[in-house]
Amino acid sequence: MSQLVIYTDGSSRGNPGPGGYGAILMWNGAVKELSQGYRYTTNNRMELLAVIVALEQLKRDGLDVVIYTDSSYVVDAVEKKWVFGWAKKGFAQKKNPDLWQRLLRLYAKHKIKFVWVKGHANNVYNNRCDQLATAAADSGNWLEDTGFQQSTLA
Repeated sequence: MSQLVIYTDGSSRGNPGPGGYGAILMWNGAVKELSQGYRYTTNNRMELLAVIVALEQLKRDGLDVVIYTDSSYVVDAVEKKWVFGWAKKGFAQKKNPDLWQRLLRLYAKHKIKFVWVKGHANNVYNNRCDQLATAAADSGNWLEDTGFQQSTLA
């Protein structure tokens, strides 16, 4: 079985402000790009959402997946196992519990490794994800990040 490679990035114009994500999925020579903008969100939420949306595209479970991202927030939380402790404590006093819970449900379905890459460097795919994310943030074609709004109103 082949390995699925995913690159992701998130962007926010202001933090919070308009934001977007970009993701690229690569499997056996096929490439798929994803992006979407949000009216009012944060960079970390878009970094997480990029990973989630990419994983939600997968049609079957049990895949070997490597996710490259420039978000140490995402990489460290999973690779250093912090998020699993947060989940056991019900994400008490942690930001973005809605997205972390969503990610963990997807994470359990596959064999996933997260790899940190330096942002705004010479990585073609990371740079393309950045372009997708920033274009989505700037597009004006936004969805509402209702999870973010609910967390700020509570």
